[in-house]
Amino acid sequence: MTATHTRAANLVLTALESAVRAPSPHNTQPWRFEIGDGRIDVHLDPARVLTVVDPDGREARLSCGAAILNIQLALRAAGRASAVHLLPDRARPAHLATVWLQGQCPVTPEDRAFARAITFRRSNRRPFADRPVPRWIRHSLVRAASLEGASLALLERPAELDRLAGLLRHAEHLQSEDPAFQEELRRWTAEGGHRDDGVPPSAGGPRQAPGALLTLRSYPGAEDRPERPYESEPLVAVLSSFTDTPLAQLRTGQALQRVLLTGTTAGVSASFLSQPVEIGATRRELRELLGGQACPQAVLRFGYGFATPATPRRRPEAVSRPRSQ
Repeated sequence: MTATHTRAANLVLTALESAVRAPSPHNTQPWRFEIGDGRIDVHLDPARVLTVVDPDGREARLSCGAAILNIQLALRAAGRASAVHLLPDRARPAHLATVWLQGQCPVTPEDRAFARAITFRRSNRRPFADRPVPRWIRHSLVRAASLEGASLALLERPAELDRLAGLLRHAEHLQSEDPAFQEELRRWTAEGGHRDDGVPPSAGGPRQAPGALLTLRSYPGAEDRPERPYESEPLVAVLSSFTDTPLAQLRTGQALQRVLLTGTTAGVSASFLSQPVEIGATRRELRELLGGQACPQAVLRFGYGFATPATPRRRPEAVSRPRSQ
């Protein structure tokens, strides 16, 4: 192997190591990659799409969109530009994107900061401090979503937040009463230290003390954890697209990751409040709350919290293969 080929292989490996750090529902990691000459093809892995909570693959496509952005950011931090073609083959809808490696590009401090943030970003399900997120960070989060063609609505009025909290409680109740949902959740709750996917017990937060405004998802084993109060004035935002097509979901996944990394670089933690967008009725009500135009794709909670351990990830070599000609 020539030095040029070695450098290219190392560059692709770095990009894939960043790609697999993207968030995904229940840490399912629903992606596969094919490596070709100067390209990385991103595919949806149908075996890792949650059949109960995500039957049409919407959340899985969001996750793959986040992985695509991570690839681009890792390449930029290494001094290489890239071009992305989303949904390049209509006959193969699981072929979500082709990332083409381009020429050299200057590396900015922001490029380096975002590449570092990919490694440190976590979904923080623990209590946040009762400390408001400054206005400049809120503006940065909103701008990050708009840069990728999505919108981020901050629910800053008490009436909006109360209505969202009601939808969250209702959706959580419906899922807690659904045996199929609970079985799927148990299947993806990792036990022991031998899995490279799923949500390990270390990633779950404590039980919420009575009176909490927001209802976080209850993972198996939560009943054995100590009870603690959560923040009294949470910052909640809804990330939305303007259509609800697979293409829009991929782009919104890119926006999701840019928002999360923007928060990480500013020292702000985030976690998902996914229940309202996983049930059709509550998702429609959430859309009405947003004015009836946008299509809500993710609900996020932001704040200042202690560092949390990383969730496991499959290695790049386990999720990639050479591209067949």
